[in-house]
Amino acid sequence: MLEYHVSARRIDSHGSEATTKDARITLDTDMAGRTDAFNPAEMLLASLAACILKGTERVIPMLQFDLRGIAVNLHGVRQDSPPKMISIANEIVVDTDETGARLALLQKNLQKYGTIYNTLAGSVDLSGTIRRKT
Repeated sequence: MLEYHVSARRIDSHGSEATTKDARITLDTDMAGRTDAFNPAEMLLASLAACILKGTERVIPMLQFDLRGIAVNLHGVRQDSPPKMISIANEIVVDTDETGARLALLQKNLQKYGTIYNTLAGSVDLSGTIRRKT
């Protein structure tokens, strides 16, 4: 079993900071919002994107999947009352010459073995597509 630790602290009324290991992330906790930091909902989406990208690094050697690059686009919908994410859609764009069946296999493995993906799938409408980069 793996365990993780993150600490966060308020800097001022415009932002906060989260730390883990030697990494720091500025958090948008300003009530007016700010453009130079991720707000909590965007952090959730970024966490899912990171999960998909890290999962890619894990499964491409196992699948012997050849790719030149991969990008993840996410769209989340938040309801106001009670405030929560109600849906998240992801689009995985892969720069590859692999077949459509191999793309589908990659997507299946990313969903099956993704910690954040599986955590969110139990609580939000999570959907996704995968396509070849054009």
